Amino acid sequence: MCSSIDETLDLVAAGILFAPDGFLGTSSIELERICNGCGAANAKFDFVPDTIYRHCIGSVCDVHDFMYSKGKTIKAKEEADRVMLNNSLRLIERVAGWKKYLKPLMRRRALKMYEAVNAYGGPAFWDGKDEKDT
Repeated sequence: MCSSIDETLDLVAAGILFAPDGFLGTSSIELERICNGCGAANAKFDFVPDTIYRHCIGSVCDVHDFMYSKGKTIKAKEEADRVMLNNSLRLIERVAGWKKYLKPLMRRRALKMYEAVNAYGGPAFWDGKDEKDT
């Protein structure tokens, strides 16, 4: 993973990334238990990179993991997925130097990642939740 929980907390506290109420009040220890960067925590292989064209988006995935862990409805899943896309685009807009020429490609990759998690993230969202919780 290219970022740490502390970096994620700093980005959220600075208003660079959006996170729901409760994120900043959650202990680093609890966040480290919940957040694992990009990709499913229980996957045998890590197919999802924590970068888009070498630009770290691990913090985006940490917020997404938090929202998946707290969400209990399909609306909560959809919101978490939209927040992931929005936060990815926020980080991409901050890209400077020679990488700024890659922004159109980065935006497209962020959209593809959103489409993938929106379509296939259900098992990760519902994992560990009882039917009575939903």
